[in-house]
Amino acid sequence: MPNNAAAEKRMRQEERRRAFNRSTKSIVRTQVTKARQAVHASNFNNELSAEAVRLAVSELDKAAKKGVIHKNNAARRKSRLMKQLNAANTEK
Repeated sequence: MPNNAAAEKRMRQEERRRAFNRSTKSIVRTQVTKARQAVHASNFNNELSAEAVRLAVSELDKAAKKGVIHKNNAARRKSRLMKQLNAANTEK
């Protein structure tokens, strides 16, 4: 437990930030999962897959801009998504 007013304030701030970061990360994970499923679906559709990847990239950029994830983490994940999309386009 906090022993002074400053420590109590830090706990309140951390709680708010943790809730914000958790919701943002959840949205990012959902969009990335949807994009991966669209890319690896048996009934591959280039337009739908590209749109799903575009939405995932947008959410990754937003999370990086807000400081929820590191910008290099977002860049790496975007790169991997695009690589998967391009590989699926060439083989199908």
